[in-house]
Amino acid sequence: MFDNLTQTPDFTITTDGTPGKTLLAGFSSFGLAGLTAVDFVVDQLELEQTGHLSVEGLPAITPFQDGRPRHHTRLFSRDDLDVTVLVGELFVPAVAGGAFADAVLEWTARNDVGEIAVLSGVPIPHAPDEHLTYYVATDDYRERRLTDAEILPMGRGFFDGTNGALVERGIDSSLGVCVYVTPVHAQVPDVDAAVRLVETAERVYGLGVDADPLEAFAAEVRQHYAELAQRLQEREAEMPEDRMYM
Repeated sequence: MFDNLTQTPDFTITTDGTPGKTLLAGFSSFGLAGLTAVDFVVDQLELEQTGHLSVEGLPAITPFQDGRPRHHTRLFSRDDLDVTVLVGELFVPAVAGGAFADAVLEWTARNDVGEIAVLSGVPIPHAPDEHLTYYVATDDYRERRLTDAEILPMGRGFFDGTNGALVERGIDSSLGVCVYVTPVHAQVPDVDAAVRLVETAERVYGLGVDADPLEAFAAEVRQHYAELAQRLQEREAEMPEDRMYM
């Protein structure tokens, strides 16, 4: 289905005010760990919605809660915080990842955003002692943020889709880009993986977030995420096997 899109999806970002210098993002992907992590950050820091993303030419969703609909991809921030958080509930297939990333990158360029950090779970075989967060980062981001962070680099592999396009743009520009990755399991959401990602974001950015309440938070959104995961699994079944990590 997604390999045969008849047109390139058109993504549009609409925002109010000036965003922070850092964009912290979590997308709808396996295990929903990154999405859970950024959603939790928004909740804990009581951030306000400052924008949203819309799309034409791609099957979309309209989430709702307590009878109130909301945009599937939203931006949040606060006046005293130099970080904008992107919560992406829409599954963007790899074939549309470049167009999605282009919209994000055009928005960051217009608004002088200096770096992008993505929180992501990856379904890779791993031992219990490998329940860690790793990074894949451009040189400028690594030198600025990771010199003393005690976070390990991810081993050999490759990105495709949105993450691949974001990292590729960062290699040859002044935009610092990092994808923080951690192993995830099939349960939704993978709370332990989300905790690791939140703790990593706190270690790097000092947001003032305590990851301890995340399990209770995850219980509140579990049904919504279970339905989202079912939709995601149906979409992923139509895609080639993901072998981006080794």
